[in-house]
Amino acid sequence: MKNRAGFFIALRYLWGRAHEGGRYLRGAAAGIAVSLIPIIVTLIVADGMIRGILDRYLELGTGHLQVFNAMNHRDIEGSIPSINEIEGVRGAWPEQRSIGVLVGSAGRTGAAIRAVEPSFWEDPGSAYYLEVIEGSARLEGDREMLLGHSLADSIGAAVGDTVRLMTIRTSAGGGSIPTITPFVVRGVVSSGYHELDALWSIITWESGLEILCPTLSTASLLVKIDEPYREANYFAWSIRSVLGAGFSVFTWMDLLRAQYNSYEATRQLLLFIMALIVIVAAVNVSFATSMLVLERQRDIAVLKVNGAGVRGVTGIFLWGSFLTGLLGAVLGIGLGLLIGKNINPIIRSLEALLTFFSALFQGGAVVILDRDFYLETIPIIIDWNLVLLIGCFTVFCSVAASWIPARRAGKLKPMELLRKL
Repeated sequence: MKNRAGFFIALRYLWGRAHEGGRYLRGAAAGIAVSLIPIIVTLIVADGMIRGILDRYLELGTGHLQVFNAMNHRDIEGSIPSINEIEGVRGAWPEQRSIGVLVGSAGRTGAAIRAVEPSFWEDPGSAYYLEVIEGSARLEGDREMLLGHSLADSIGAAVGDTVRLMTIRTSAGGGSIPTITPFVVRGVVSSGYHELDALWSIITWESGLEILCPTLSTASLLVKIDEPYREANYFAWSIRSVLGAGFSVFTWMDLLRAQYNSYEATRQLLLFIMALIVIVAAVNVSFATSMLVLERQRDIAVLKVNGAGVRGVTGIFLWGSFLTGLLGAVLGIGLGLLIGKNINPIIRSLEALLTFFSALFQGGAVVILDRDFYLETIPIIIDWNLVLLIGCFTVFCSVAASWIPARRAGKLKPMELLRKL
């Protein structure tokens, strides 16, 4: 019997009447679809979260690459023209980082000081992810400061207020001297991710050179390129070649390795757990195939009497499991993509619904995505290669799980089947 005939017989079984066995295959397909929906949604949410967080770190925090002068860490500005001449480089900005204590009207707290060239915040990537909650992100004077919104709230600072920044300088004798410098709050900003901007106190590069101790701070160039996810290593090599010895260049993958590996490990674990669910759903195809064999014994006997061999009959039920897995994969992936692409309005609607019911019992607002731990809005990232791989894996598991009952069907003796009928 030709494969083409086996395919159409299997298709008839799948779409046939319920009492003829089709209900088993369609039920198995529905089970596969239900198991795939959370996998696809999880994939979209995980990739969106990871990419959204990384984009904010790259555009607002570490840059795409960082360049350090090992000989004199503060003598870094002279390298900017050479780096900017490299094709594909968007820009390079000097930055100095340190820590201090920030004092406002409502208290004091530790702060992460970033003394960076103000034009860094005007770069399109920075401007896209930097949310100005109050005031302006443009620093026009050396005694102006931008504050992360959490830091501003903790010390009770608002735009126009004067805050005091306490830093440490080293005296000629090697002792530590506390220095207090007043700054006017120019703006309150947010990256949309609490972990990144919670302690931000941003001043100009010139202010950093004046008040930050060279031995207690680090200076580098923040470099941005056109394709940070694909070409960071290439540009790191190019910059090293241009600057020569005495300079160190680190990509964002070097700077965020531990954090990125943690995100990726969590993502892989979630997908592994979901894959186990798919395997369990695929086992249902084996059960459905076994039940279909029992329902279609008359057909098997007729095919055998008319010359169908073991491979031909086996092929019919393998085609049935293939079509079942394919139908389940198409439905599950399609619904998963539909839900995943609309995950943000779905979450907002769910929050509103839960808040409504919570209010009935005098409860507070329900927040699913707390901005202290997650992004407020999940970027929609679809890895089409992985989606295709999941679909192929689902179909493969369906066929593999049905091999034994399909093979048994192929080996049934026609005379024994006719006696039972």
